[in-house]
Amino acid sequence: MADQEDELQMALRMSMQQQQPISSPPEPKRSKPREMNNSSAGEPPSEVEKESPELKTRRIQRELMAAAAEKRMMMMTGTMSKTPSPPNVSVSGADGRSDSEVKTSEEVKVSEVKMSEEVKVREVKMREDLGEELSVEAANQLFFMVFGESVTKEVLAQWTNQGIRFSPDPETSMGLVQHEGGPCGVLATIQGFVLKYLLFVPEESSDNASRTSPRSWKRESVTPENFASLSEDIRKRALVKSMAEILFRCGSNKKAVVATLDVLDHNDESDGPLDEIILRALEGFSIECASDLQKTLRVTSYTSSVSAMQGLETMLPMFESRMGAMLFLISALLSRGLESVQDDRDDPSLPLVTAPFGHASQEIVNLLLCGQAVANVFDERIDLGGGMFLKGVTTDVEVGFLTLLESLNFCKVGQHLKRPKLPIWVVGSESHYTVLFAFHPSVQDENEMEERESRIRRAFDAQDQSGGGGFISVEGLHQVLKETGINLPNDKLDRLCSAGFIVWSEFWQVLLDLDRNLGGFKDSSGLMGKKVFDLYHFNGIAKSVSSGNQGETPFQRPRITKLKVSVPPRWTPEEYMAEAAPPSSSSGSESGGKDAVVTVTEPPQHAPLVDCIRTRWARANCNWTGDQPSIV
Repeated sequence: MADQEDELQMALRMSMQQQQPISSPPEPKRSKPREMNNSSAGEPPSEVEKESPELKTRRIQRELMAAAAEKRMMMMTGTMSKTPSPPNVSVSGADGRSDSEVKTSEEVKVSEVKMSEEVKVREVKMREDLGEELSVEAANQLFFMVFGESVTKEVLAQWTNQGIRFSPDPETSMGLVQHEGGPCGVLATIQGFVLKYLLFVPEESSDNASRTSPRSWKRESVTPENFASLSEDIRKRALVKSMAEILFRCGSNKKAVVATLDVLDHNDESDGPLDEIILRALEGFSIECASDLQKTLRVTSYTSSVSAMQGLETMLPMFESRMGAMLFLISALLSRGLESVQDDRDDPSLPLVTAPFGHASQEIVNLLLCGQAVANVFDERIDLGGGMFLKGVTTDVEVGFLTLLESLNFCKVGQHLKRPKLPIWVVGSESHYTVLFAFHPSVQDENEMEERESRIRRAFDAQDQSGGGGFISVEGLHQVLKETGINLPNDKLDRLCSAGFIVWSEFWQVLLDLDRNLGGFKDSSGLMGKKVFDLYHFNGIAKSVSSGNQGETPFQRPRITKLKVSVPPRWTPEEYMAEAAPPSSSSGSESGGKDAVVTVTEPPQHAPLVDCIRTRWARANCNWTGDQPSIV
């Protein structure tokens, strides 16, 4: 019996001395042999010797079984620690402590370092997702395609000091704020898609306890008055989805390339929010030439939108940093492919960032809106002969485009950009891009006469080979009349064709004076298509705004302006030619997407933005409160 006890004790000691896995949690306490407990407590040996051999054997066997079970649990814990799950598995010890007691002690330790661990995990994840570096040749091509050969330090500074960040001002919290001139074309386009997801796409979430479920999300509930109630989570998810959609559109819906910078110090053990770590890493960092770009730029390709959004969410602190706008432009160019970008353009020798002020070119805006870096805003393309073409927009778009230059007759925006799927438009001026939007798609609804006008205009534009000049050939006119079912009397037809070409304004005048049964628009009532609705204009550039209190320093923020738009009835021929003054009061069938009667008593106001709006809604009258909306 003594030999058996010695063997059991030796086995017990060996089991207790087994080396444990490094990743296993601290060993739970185990009850010691009674001899040790008694001796440590000062009990005389005679007390131990009184224990019968049978009781002693059963006690040692129980402790051996507990030790063996404990060893198996440790081995299982070691296996689990190799998975991504955090090593916080707890077990019941032989001392009788429950799992909840052990777990509570572990949770206290975890809570102390939780924030630091999250930062480290995101930092490690970011480093893992940095991707591949560009070749020297690709980096050179990319840099000179964007900036050209003689870019100034001022222009580079504009594009390397603009992050993609939401405004901290509650009134404009749904908007991306701009501090530097130049990248506004990138920011305004992203802003348009962010509005799409905030206003017209239900929020998706599986966490009903902390987020709005798709069924309870109501697009109509989002108004300028409660923009501040949109959580940071919702806004950032809208931003990530917008960036992913734009990049996939650039990649022909087959791929998205995400570009970032390898600037984090791999030996940096400092704690803090990841955006602050990136901010410190970018101190003193600059890009002055193609080699600077090649050394730090890293790219990752994604073929599914889910993986792309996961990658963008991980990299979001980098896009929020001062390099964000330039990184997103590079991502879009690489998603499209550098060779495809050059093929899209009419003149690939010019830089995409225009000199001397570093503004985003129309090619950049079109790339982000429709996925092709074309330089023109008209529909389809124009055949110049000899195999040469001017390339326009060939597909319908989610977010449209209006420009002041059309009101000045420098270009013609086609129907693809002028009538997007959603009532959101990037607005271009000579030097800046802003955003115009409505809360209800009904602002684009057309009545029967408007739909017919749109069909005729599309047919006319399809025959327009003047580069947006607004005139067609005699042969083109006959094709338009055939496609639209217009029956022009011979005298009117001869008068139109006498100059050898037909201008849209003259053609439209003839249609207004042509009876409806012949395909025209003559209507003695003059009450066709009366509309009243609201539009909102957002200018993301931070400007000084006074709080209204004397002695207080003005603060800088973006601006959002509400415009009440009234579109008068269809013109009679006399009104069209004479530009008759609009009525002082009117009633309409639309206001914010709902039937309503609205009386406009104040005289219409004017600003350059109104000229842009009139390229979409002819002869629209606008009113607003406060300072006039600025498109510069």
